[in-house]
Amino acid sequence: MTHSQQIPITQVDTLSAAEYEEIDHELTLLETRQAASIEALKIVQRHRGWISDQSLKAIADYLQIPVADLEGVATFYNLIYRQPVGKHVIHVCNSVACHLCGYDEVLRAIKQHLQIDYGETTADGNFTLLSNACLGGCDKAPVLMIGKEHHGNLTSTSVIDLLNSVQGENLGEQEGSKQ
Repeated sequence: MTHSQQIPITQVDTLSAAEYEEIDHELTLLETRQAASIEALKIVQRHRGWISDQSLKAIADYLQIPVADLEGVATFYNLIYRQPVGKHVIHVCNSVACHLCGYDEVLRAIKQHLQIDYGETTADGNFTLLSNACLGGCDKAPVLMIGKEHHGNLTSTSVIDLLNSVQGENLGEQEGSKQ
């Protein structure tokens, strides 16, 4: 499902048939319903882009677990988004290795190019910028992740090229959908 096909925010008080089906599949692989918590969150987020309070409650109800327990899982994992995010989420690693290898320059270039700060989304909804304690790429520092892809050995110039490439892909998708 693409970002443009997400369920409208006004319809997040219940899970879709596809979400139930995917969660049910996960439940067949696990010993308890609670064990499916993270997978259920990931499934719903993949369909909707983020986990609203209503979605969280619907998942908790379906898994038959307390909402507070599921909220604990959702807020523990930094790749579960509890507020709307852009089409492309940029996680910038702020580990010691990245700081020593050019983090400040790369971050400054991103912020200037996109005109956003940490926790913000661009006006066109394409990018959200988030900080991450470690992305596990210290040998390629500085590192960031866009979506599920890691990018390392970044400079202020290469990160702008990367962002322009992603923006170019967005334009290609938009033009293709108009034809």
